[in-house]
Amino acid sequence: MASVMRSCIQSILKLLNCVIGMVGIAMMLYAVWLIRVWQREIGDFPFFDDDDDFSPWFIYTFLGLGVTLSMITCLGHIAAETANGCCLYLYMLFVFLLLMLEAGVTADVFLNRDWEEDFPKDPSGSFDQFKGFIRSSFELCKWIGLSIVSVQGLSFLVAMILKAVGPHPCYDSDDDYASDRVPLLKDVVHPPPYVVVNPVTGSRNDAWSIRINEKLNQANR
Repeated sequence: MASVMRSCIQSILKLLNCVIGMVGIAMMLYAVWLIRVWQREIGDFPFFDDDDDFSPWFIYTFLGLGVTLSMITCLGHIAAETANGCCLYLYMLFVFLLLMLEAGVTADVFLNRDWEEDFPKDPSGSFDQFKGFIRSSFELCKWIGLSIVSVQGLSFLVAMILKAVGPHPCYDSDDDYASDRVPLLKDVVHPPPYVVVNPVTGSRNDAWSIRINEKLNQANR
């Protein structure tokens, strides 16, 4: 029963990690598309620009978040497959830090009216386009964001449950085989012990003496 429960928990954690991984891949693809647009308009890749004031930080941020989510997904799959305590602890730590980062950004946006001033100016204009898209499709973006955060929270809880259940046993103890060995031992018939005794020669000597006496008697007659 415990192995079935463990397998179900591992499958759920893998499924949640797949959702997080797809989000990370989508963010990386969007960042690659932004890099392509930047390269077409400016004529150079944004990574080779040494001017900090002209750095497209929004592209860097989106690409970094996508790579981070993909790495967390890989770690989550390893932790779900092995149910190793160290991997699960690292996975839960990264997911917790990600949730705290998202909570901090969300609180700053909703509680601070001048939150746009907290971010530097994006020379690529991608940040302004992203804000415009969110404002025009606020309900859709809200549900997408809530779904992503919910998946991350569920993956954290499932990882905690898997850590409590413990890893899959790699070997069986000798006690598991004791019940199989005992019935076989009960049916074994042990041979009787060997006893070494001196050979009995008294009966042969008596018969030999009787035969000699009979021959002597016949000879005397």
